Amino acid sequence: MSNSLIRNDGGLAVTPESARWRFLSFSVVSLAEGEVHQDTRPGQETAIVPLSGRGAVRAGVESYEIGRTSVFTEMPEIVYATPGDSMSITAIGDRFEFAIGSAPAEGMYPTRLITPDQMKSEVRGGGASHRQVNHVLAPPVDAERLILYEVYVPRGSWSGWAPHRHDGVEGSPYLEETYLFRLDPGNGFAIHRNWAPEDGFDETVVLHDGDVALVPKGYHSSVACPGSNMFFLNYLAGELVDKERITPPCFHADFTWIHDD
Repeated sequence: MSNSLIRNDGGLAVTPESARWRFLSFSVVSLAEGEVHQDTRPGQETAIVPLSGRGAVRAGVESYEIGRTSVFTEMPEIVYATPGDSMSITAIGDRFEFAIGSAPAEGMYPTRLITPDQMKSEVRGGGASHRQVNHVLAPPVDAERLILYEVYVPRGSWSGWAPHRHDGVEGSPYLEETYLFRLDPGNGFAIHRNWAPEDGFDETVVLHDGDVALVPKGYHSSVACPGSNMFFLNYLAGELVDKERITPPCFHADFTWIHDD
């Protein structure tokens, strides 16, 4: 199995040590009714994103209830926790599944609930690269290093086209990234490619519902099989801080013509 592919087998977690990078941590947690996940991350800002079910979140002195029927039916409410806040997350109902990720931060922004009305939503591309991109923790929503997007891709279509990179090469910003995939119906698959022409690195991974792809370096793009619509949740973090998070990636010059077509 590729080092950039993590199967959804109940132990889905990414750390700087396991990914061999510097900034981003990411995991998916599933709780049965009444179960509690407790966490404290000194020096790290944290974003909690509901995937299905409902949960009660306490972060520092703040308390919220967040939930979602499905990633395909509604946008999320996200809890942003400032560095060092103790976090306690309790499942309400049968099961609560959520993503949690963090990155180094100084504490510029307070713990708060981020709601869909604060999030920018846009449609990008066209034809076979038509998709919807929701800025769930990306400008105009403030954070220090974390950047989160949710992307909806119609069946048989591509995302990340023209291919782009953000690994510090060719003038691009340095950002680490995880892709959590969901498919509807869930028996389909997606394909994700990472490649860096300058050093011969080229890998393609096949992902099923719930799997995660890492972007260790290079250009990257993803495509949904013709039988399933595709959703993915991106967590990114790196050298961009605060307002710099709006900095665009570097696009592959051979394919940028499509932006004007």
